[in-house]
Amino acid sequence: MTEKTCPITNGLPTLRERPFDPPQVLRAQGPICRMTFPDGAEGWLVTGYRQGREILSDKRFSSAATHKHLAFPSDRAQDMGEGIPGLFEHMDPPEHTKFRKLLAGQFTLRRMRALTPRIEEITAQYAEAMLAKGAPADLVADYSVPVSSQVICELLGVPVSDRERFEGNSEKLLRLDIDPQEAQTALMDLAGLTGELLMRKQAEPADDVLSVLVNGEDMTLPEAIGATLLLLVAGHETTANMLSLGTYALLSNPDQLALLRADESLIEGAVEELLRYLTVVHVGVQRSPTEDVEIDGVLLRKGDTVLIHLPTANRDPEQFQNPDRLDVTQGNLSHLTFSHGIHQCLGQQLARLELRIGYTELLRRFPELHLAVPPEEIPMRSNMTVYGVHKLPVAW
Repeated sequence: MTEKTCPITNGLPTLRERPFDPPQVLRAQGPICRMTFPDGAEGWLVTGYRQGREILSDKRFSSAATHKHLAFPSDRAQDMGEGIPGLFEHMDPPEHTKFRKLLAGQFTLRRMRALTPRIEEITAQYAEAMLAKGAPADLVADYSVPVSSQVICELLGVPVSDRERFEGNSEKLLRLDIDPQEAQTALMDLAGLTGELLMRKQAEPADDVLSVLVNGEDMTLPEAIGATLLLLVAGHETTANMLSLGTYALLSNPDQLALLRADESLIEGAVEELLRYLTVVHVGVQRSPTEDVEIDGVLLRKGDTVLIHLPTANRDPEQFQNPDRLDVTQGNLSHLTFSHGIHQCLGQQLARLELRIGYTELLRRFPELHLAVPPEEIPMRSNMTVYGVHKLPVAW
C-alpha cells in the first residue's frame, strides 16, 4: 500500500454535512493516511474498520498521553485530562490493569441485570413527567440527560442532589471552544466534588463504585478522583447523547421506526445498529506504537501519533453492507463504538441496557412522537467532543 497524505492539515473537521454522517472529507481518504494535527504535529489517520480494530488490539500500541494531540482545532491548550492521576484510559498495563481489575466486578452483565428494574423505574419516572408537562418538550433536558445522569449517580454512589453540579461541569469540559481558564475552573470544581464524596465513602463504605475505588488496594485518593471523573463524565455524556441522537435518527427514518414499533424484539439489534450508525465519540481514539509496526504496507514508526476515527471506521463499506443506511433489522454487529482491545469501554453493558430501556419506554409512552421543529433548526453538538444534539424539541 502506498503512503497517502490526507488533505487534513489542521486537525479533524468539526462540522458534519449531514447530521448523522461522518465528515465527507474523512470518508474520501484511504484506510491509513498521513495527517497534521492542529499543533503542527505529523501523525496518522486511520479510517478503515479492519485496520482500526487491528491497532486497538495490538499490544505494541500505547494509550499513554505522551504522544497524544488534540484532534480538533480548539482554544483549549491541552487535553483536559493530561496529568490527572487515575485516568486509566491514558494508561498501559500494568497500571491500566490495576483499575480494570478493581472495577470489572461493578460492570458485569449480572450486575447490570440486577440494575434493570431500577433503570426501568427511572426512565418511566421521566417519561411520565414529560407527559405531564405536555408538548412540546426538549427530549435532551426532559429525558435523556436526567435519565442517564441519575443512573450513573446511583451506580457510582453520587447523591442525586449533586447532579446539576456535575452535569454543568462535564458539559463545559467537552466543549471544543471553551476558554482554558473556564475549563480549568470546571475541572477543579468537579475534582473537588468527587474528592469530598470519596472521603465520605472512605469513612462509610457502601455498595457502590466510589466505595470500591477509594478503598481499593494500592489506590491513592488522587487516583480514585481521576477514575471517578472518567466514569462520571464518560458514563453520563455518551449515553445521554445516544438517547437523544438515536431518537432523532429514528424519527428521521420513519420506516425503521415503524419496524421497531411493530416488533419490540428488534430493540437489542436496533441499539447496536444505532451505536454503529451514529458513533457519538466523534473525536476517535489515539494510540502510539512502542516500536515500528507495519500495517497494510504502511510503516507506523515508534512514537508516531495514530488517530483511529471511529465514526468513519463504522461506515467502512468493506466491513458493512450499505453502511450509510440505518437498518434496525441487521441484528448484532461488530462495531468499534466502544473501542476494542484492553481499553474497550468498561461501561458498555450499562450503556446498552440504558439505551434498550430508554428507547423502549419512549416507543411505548409516545406512539405519536415527532419532531416539533424542522430538522434544520435542531442544533447539533459539532462543538463538543461527544456528538449529539444540544436540544431536540418533540411533540406527540
